[in-house]
Amino acid sequence: MSKDYSKHFLMNTDDVKNYVIHKGFFDSNADLVCSEIGDGNINYVFKVIDEKTGKSLVIKQADKLLRSSGRPLDLHRSKIEAEILRIEGSLAPSMVPKVYLYDDALCALVMEDISAYKNLRTQMLEGHTFSHFTENISDFLAATLIPTTDLVIARAEKKERVKLFTNIELCDITEDLVLTEPYYDYKKRNIITRGNKDFVETHLYKNEALKAQAGILRNSFMNEAQALIHGDLHTGSIFINEKGIKIIDPEFAFYGPMGYDIGNVIGNMFFALAHKSFCESKNKAFIQWAEQCIADIVDLTEAKLAKKYDECVSFPLYTDGFKKSYLARVKADSLGFAGTEIIRRVVGDTKVKELSSVKDGAVKIRMERALILTGEHLIMNRHKNLSGKNIVNLFKKAQKEVAE
Repeated sequence: MSKDYSKHFLMNTDDVKNYVIHKGFFDSNADLVCSEIGDGNINYVFKVIDEKTGKSLVIKQADKLLRSSGRPLDLHRSKIEAEILRIEGSLAPSMVPKVYLYDDALCALVMEDISAYKNLRTQMLEGHTFSHFTENISDFLAATLIPTTDLVIARAEKKERVKLFTNIELCDITEDLVLTEPYYDYKKRNIITRGNKDFVETHLYKNEALKAQAGILRNSFMNEAQALIHGDLHTGSIFINEKGIKIIDPEFAFYGPMGYDIGNVIGNMFFALAHKSFCESKNKAFIQWAEQCIADIVDLTEAKLAKKYDECVSFPLYTDGFKKSYLARVKADSLGFAGTEIIRRVVGDTKVKELSSVKDGAVKIRMERALILTGEHLIMNRHKNLSGKNIVNLFKKAQKEVAE
């Protein structure tokens, strides 16, 4: 019996096959195979391929309940994802999946299949390096951040976008899991590795200076509608091959501080560096690549934001003096949010594979402590206009502190 695709229901693989035929993407005689490929906590992702022709699509659907816990979640997040992919697709055309259709009724996106690209986090865990990554990711950040601010677009359009991209529930997740609970575990959800409880107490829960700076960053995230940001730009949301990158899963998108996106990329690169430094220290080539990546992401993004500013911003009051102050704040935010991302992944309940895959308890303790200290150093030194190389040195300093 055919389903009514004019009303929302959670599709299964058979429903998806019928749906893509119903919408005209495939002929009725196509030999379709559909599989559920999503591994996230929020939405459902399906891949459909016609085995006769090789044509394939990805369908991403939002449900009324959060996939991981079953708690209610606003379906508007799906509209937000479709809109940001449209905007980012116009600004960085080759770097996000193409959207072929957004279905308001089913809250479903029909998108380009990016199977030719692989998950960056997984690739780095396996020891792969990519010479083009820093150029690509810094291009993406500059291309999608500055042009979405009201330095560039009309004030009224920006305010309308702020309304459209108001993402209450997913921002609430970030405000809790990233910017509150690592320093104030009021929901008792933090997961602390045995042997690190006292270290976390000292360096996070009882560290009043750090908590004050984390509060400033939290307040910025909650109140500064600066640019349209991805909102969850970690290395698991970046897919890569030898030709380029694709950025996926912007369901956390909203108008916030652009340093949050930049900081998420920087912070997650430290996990790749830390994993090899503590678990595979003989892999000098990867370690050197990761160090250079972090330094280059910091320096290239700073330079490309300045170049994009010069290309796009023409309002007479936004002089060189304003530009210098504005971009200095973006850099400080970027380093601070890199620190909050590192810390939350270590002590929070949403771990990354670079940490969860470590089986040696003694190694894991040292690695986590070095990362916490790196996050602390980034937050506390974020206004010092450090070079990319000096940012990497903060991790090396943390390694020495752990070893002492």
